Amino acid sequence: MIKILRLLLIGFYIFAGANHFINPDFYLGLIPDYLPFPEAINYSSGFFEILLSIGVAVPKTRALAARGIILLLILFIPSHIYFIEVGSCVENAFCVEPWIAWLRLLVIHPLLMLWAWAIRKTK
Repeated sequence: MIKILRLLLIGFYIFAGANHFINPDFYLGLIPDYLPFPEAINYSSGFFEILLSIGVAVPKTRALAARGIILLLILFIPSHIYFIEVGSCVENAFCVEPWIAWLRLLVIHPLLMLWAWAIRKTK
């Protein structure tokens, strides 16, 4: 089961990371206005999602990469809060009901962290 979870995580973050390059406008509106260089933030986020997913695939770097994913998810929290602050609707990105944005921050985001923590072992 853990191997399936690991493969799903690798695929999830490779897809998510690649999407930062394929569809950057989707993410730019989610980056808080108070952060400088939103394009650099977007592309570096995608780069690190891909890099860390590859790290998870390698047993020697798996634990470190899983911790890196958790750190990256922590760094994304201001974006989730910003999304709630702007009414859960961002031009060129998406609009959802406010409760969905809260669910994303308070439930889904921690579950993504737990997922990364669960696959960190090398076996």
